[in-house]
Amino acid sequence: MAESLKNKTVKGTIWSTLERFSVQGIQFVVMIIMARILTPEDYGLVGMLAIFIAISQSLIDSGFSQALIRKQDRSEIDNSTVFYFNIGVGLILYFILFFSAPLIANFYNEPLLIPITRAIGLSLIFNSLVIVQRALLTIRLDFKTQAKASFVGAVVSGVVGIWMAHTGYGVWAIVWQQLTNLAIITLLLWILSHWKPVWAYSWTSFKELFSFGSKMLASGLLDTLYRNIYLIVIGKVFKASDLGYYTRAHQFTDFASSNITGIFQRVTYPVLCTIQNDDIRLADVYRRLLKTSAFIIFPLMMGLAAVAKPMIISFLTEKWLFSAVLIQILCFSQMWYPVHAINLNLLQVRGRSDLFLKLEVIKKINGVIMLCITLPLGLLAMCYGMIITSIIALIINTHYTGKLIHLGFIAQMRDLLPTLLLSFGVGAVVYATVTLISMNSWLALCLGVFEGIILYVVLARLFRFSEFAELLAIIRKR
Repeated sequence: MAESLKNKTVKGTIWSTLERFSVQGIQFVVMIIMARILTPEDYGLVGMLAIFIAISQSLIDSGFSQALIRKQDRSEIDNSTVFYFNIGVGLILYFILFFSAPLIANFYNEPLLIPITRAIGLSLIFNSLVIVQRALLTIRLDFKTQAKASFVGAVVSGVVGIWMAHTGYGVWAIVWQQLTNLAIITLLLWILSHWKPVWAYSWTSFKELFSFGSKMLASGLLDTLYRNIYLIVIGKVFKASDLGYYTRAHQFTDFASSNITGIFQRVTYPVLCTIQNDDIRLADVYRRLLKTSAFIIFPLMMGLAAVAKPMIISFLTEKWLFSAVLIQILCFSQMWYPVHAINLNLLQVRGRSDLFLKLEVIKKINGVIMLCITLPLGLLAMCYGMIITSIIALIINTHYTGKLIHLGFIAQMRDLLPTLLLSFGVGAVVYATVTLISMNSWLALCLGVFEGIILYVVLARLFRFSEFAELLAIIRKR
């Protein structure tokens, strides 16, 4: 049983990784090409709408995805109930967004946001159509199917986006790239998932799922509001170009941090749910996941901070150079994201959505206070404030994890300290190398990346990191 669970986890992780990085890799290349053509203002306009789309998407899901995945005896009536509810909410939210477009445009004093809001709001309808399909595929750890749909969507939408940017459509190239991607993914998931709703709706099923999902919804809304409040503040207080710099910087750090963390979360959540009542086994698996994710993400974030300047100049040209400064700061905040996410995953596995919500309220209040303190000091100060907020949130999250499985802040930091020190050390060496040869950005970037990888692998092997040995065994086996 244990070996079967491990094999499922490894297989799911491999396909989830392929999906994330093949798709994100394509989108990353597309973004680079489009950013060289478009301006920071174009990306700033789309960034102004991010919070409205993100909040609407949280309301569409309503926590039902996590509730479906966690429920061990789910039925077709459960699935169909969630599906019809999501469709209804999606349509309502789109019409609200459609008629609110002039108010959003007035808030930012950007008239062009009216048609952009009404167009990009269609993403809500596309997403509402595949909530259940994604959840069922995740339950089966079938990330291969999701990878196929996402890959095709990324390729086709990338071609559309680049063509529109090249032919002078400006910000509309970004809008239609996103909509094309979602439309294709929605169509393919309907075809490939082999699931169709039945004509049934149960209020009993709704209440049961919503009792868990409602708290996840509230937590998700708080997190969405907090993560996007910076976009509102920057878009309102600063120039559209500043928001463009910030969104590009955030996309680079997200690519390294959130994507890998998302892989671990998506694969491990349904797996951990199957052993939710075995405290000893749960704690052991949880600890290994934490160490492995940090072993991958810590050096990536430190390496990204070290090569940020030559990377931005090489990929996006010097007009985006201010993004490099923001990337270097954000890396020290985003590097802790996997630790946050895996700690919170445990609360969901144990069914403590009430505690999950409580933690989100506490952390978001702390984050808003920090935002208010740093806002008068400028955009850079706001980014530095994110580092402090992230560390405080880490202490809060691990405190409650310690109560559940006796693995609190001190124990987790003791596990992660060797990887943290190694990552900082390698990052410092790479930064020194990059600075010495800063006159040639491509040479600095290539040499810095090569040096960082070789140095990290050699030292991890020399000091016999168990995480390195485990990853190596998985790679050899597969």
